[in-house]
Amino acid sequence: MPYIKTRDGTDLYVKDWGSGRPVVLIHGWPLSADSWDAQAMALAEAGFRAIAYDRRGFGRSGQPWSGYDYDTLSDDLADVLKETGADSDATLVGFSMGGGEVARYMSRHEGKGVIAAGLISSVVPYMLKTEDNPNGVPEETLQGITDGIKKDRFGFWTSFFKDFFGVGMISSPVSEEAVQWAWRTTMQAGLKPILQCAASFGHTDFRGDLPAFRVPTLVVHGTADKTVPIDATGREAAKGISGAQLVEYDGAPHGLTITESDRFTNDLLTFLGRGRDDVRSDREAQLITD
Repeated sequence: MPYIKTRDGTDLYVKDWGSGRPVVLIHGWPLSADSWDAQAMALAEAGFRAIAYDRRGFGRSGQPWSGYDYDTLSDDLADVLKETGADSDATLVGFSMGGGEVARYMSRHEGKGVIAAGLISSVVPYMLKTEDNPNGVPEETLQGITDGIKKDRFGFWTSFFKDFFGVGMISSPVSEEAVQWAWRTTMQAGLKPILQCAASFGHTDFRGDLPAFRVPTLVVHGTADKTVPIDATGREAAKGISGAQLVEYDGAPHGLTITESDRFTNDLLTFLGRGRDDVRSDREAQLITD
């Protein structure tokens, strides 16, 4: 079932790997479900069911003119859970913009069927700098993103992904090919969805959604994140979610699911109850049996 249809008729592309307890992975802006491949494969090999989908307007999903607000996006998530049969004992893991879908699903849909959550380099609880959110991103910076995309989105993404992956003048945590992949993936998205989603994640206040997290929650964020600053997001989310586990990656950039892939994958598996060492031991035991 590569596609499911949402309540408003939008086609969403879904990747469904493995079997077992479902872990639903919500990608960040402006990428696609493919950005989760390393974690999805590890989850499936560890006995979980990994479900990742392209957000409306991105990747291989439909590109409707509207529906890029978080209420609609959380409804899309609810439809994915229902149509894939992953609406019980599920863990929701959202990266960057995807953290907003998790937060809004927990409040708008009362966390139906969810037993755990993950906010990874997430925009939750509030990106915008205001008087009561002094560590946020200034409005002029967010407007600069919009202006840059409108002027020359092809060139804008080249610069954007250098910060995204922490690429410097001398060293880089990823290959040039990884940056090129991100650029190509982004070019699958529609211009309207890109601009509307940027407005949504930059201006949606999720602080009122935090009390709806009544499940174990993992918060992972890099201290050198230039895209989504940790002080306004990861650290505040951990403070506002009862019992949340905050894991800070010292010096890590925004795209830590790729730059710190092995470490993050192991942390995610450990949070879910199956560390990578456990999986390796199972494989070795199977080889001996065979």
